Amino acid sequence: MPVYNLMVNGKSLSVEAESDTPLLWVLRDELNLVGTKFGCGIGQCGACTVHIDGTATRSCLLQISSLEEAKITTIEGLSEDGTHPVQVAWKEHDVPQCGYCQAGQIMTAASFLNSNAAPSQSEIRNAMSGNLCRCASYNRIEKAVADAAEKIA
Repeated sequence: MPVYNLMVNGKSLSVEAESDTPLLWVLRDELNLVGTKFGCGIGQCGACTVHIDGTATRSCLLQISSLEEAKITTIEGLSEDGTHPVQVAWKEHDVPQCGYCQAGQIMTAASFLNSNAAPSQSEIRNAMSGNLCRCASYNRIEKAVADAAEKIA
């Protein structure tokens, strides 16, 4: 089995995996980074969202063989102590209910705010529309993203 050298959460790691193994399963099963969730397996729900070179990306769709030069950030690497502005806003707005989608939502929001620090409500809604929430916390999610943008500014 091939060995891949990855940069995950700022650490250089070696992983032995089949070339077509999705990043999601390498993170969860090989690296024990279980904050990234399996939702649908087809890139439609957003639960598995991580950052690849700073861009929100569905990890269930990425083969490990394509990522040796990439900088991968998971929810565990967004901030060591949960003080990223999006994470703080999430707590302040009491966003999580079941919590299953939260890592993907937070990673999408953080990536979005890196490219748009002063978004309108409609830009927030559009940016977050690809992430599904089974508990329908969409209003609180939008408020938390807007609050995080203010914290970043």
